[in-house]
Amino acid sequence: MYHRILVPIDGSKTAALGLQEAIRLAAEQKAGLHLLHVIDDFPMLVELANVVAYNNVIHSLREYGEKLLSDAQALAARSGVKAEPALREVTGSRVAAIVLAEAKATGCDLIVMGTHGRRGVSRLTLGSDAELVVRASPVPVLLVRHPGEEPA
Repeated sequence: MYHRILVPIDGSKTAALGLQEAIRLAAEQKAGLHLLHVIDDFPMLVELANVVAYNNVIHSLREYGEKLLSDAQALAARSGVKAEPALREVTGSRVAAIVLAEAKATGCDLIVMGTHGRRGVSRLTLGSDAELVVRASPVPVLLVRHPGEEPA
């Protein structure tokens, strides 16, 4: 039986499917959700964005993340599931490391996530964050695949 489920969300279709599965599972298990959105500013640093542009983009990313978390929390509430949101920012670290640290810090006993999100070229060169989470997680991980996704 699970008590606290971590659900990383990024706005992708697979993350949305992961959230739906986590809500269903939490409702059945009488568990709570810990929703996580990670802002990764590394791509902007690589582009050496000027300070004003960087601040504007970060502000927009924070607003997007807060809305994403708020919408996810409302969706869970409609199913009678309590969900706590968390917005984290990372520079120079993998999103997977933040997911794993969040699971440990919040006492989650399951991670439910989509098999891939919006990770671009880094997915091809460094491996997916979902794969890294599965390899290093001290708790079970449930990966949810989009129905149209081709197996690797």
